[in-house]
Amino acid sequence: MSEQRAAIVTGASSGIGLAIAEMLGEEGYGLTVAARRPEKLEGAAAGLREKGYEVEVVSGPLGDESGVKAVVDAHRARFGRLDVLVNNAGVGIGASVADIDTKKLDMQLGVNLRSIILFYRETVDLLRAAAAEHGTAQVVNTASIAGKRGQPWLSVYSATKGAVVNFTEAMHKELSTEGIKSTALCPGFVDTPMTEFVKGSVPAEEMITPNDIAEAVRLLLKVSPACIIPEIQFIRPGE
Repeated sequence: MSEQRAAIVTGASSGIGLAIAEMLGEEGYGLTVAARRPEKLEGAAAGLREKGYEVEVVSGPLGDESGVKAVVDAHRARFGRLDVLVNNAGVGIGASVADIDTKKLDMQLGVNLRSIILFYRETVDLLRAAAAEHGTAQVVNTASIAGKRGQPWLSVYSATKGAVVNFTEAMHKELSTEGIKSTALCPGFVDTPMTEFVKGSVPAEEMITPNDIAEAVRLLLKVSPACIIPEIQFIRPGE
């Protein structure tokens, strides 16, 4: 392969994940893109390939250990290295506390939190190798502003994203002296399919854009190994 860097992006079929994947492609990274729905992911990957990017596609249940391992195994076989890991896959399901469905609770815990922990475990050897070679490797975890301030009717989502913020801080303390940087992204409402439920009260044109998030990740790739940005909050005017 011609790429000298490679990245994994989960939740890459649309929205924030696809915008980050496009930015990484622009920056010359080989890409493994992952998401749950194969047809949607293949469409996104086709658009990335049309731009000349090298893309590996793995669809599957990212909340399951087998799904995480399938992504990492395919990436390892294709690229043999990992410089950037973007844990972006997530799901938010609203409910009052009395109406929380156990299956939907477990889905949010699995995709939003469990998968991130498993991706670190399965890729840390590759990240260590990249950091040893270049002085730095980067992990980006998509949390939410709801992870900083719990939201009613999104209590489970808020709890998982709060855990992502905390786990990211723990990984910073555990791995940053080896050159592996960890950053939590904490956006408010972003104009993606995931926020359709709120667009009646918050117009899409007033929301943060996926490109806003992608450009922040580009910044993370540009700063020196001595500079770590542990968290980025993205909020709208007046909030």
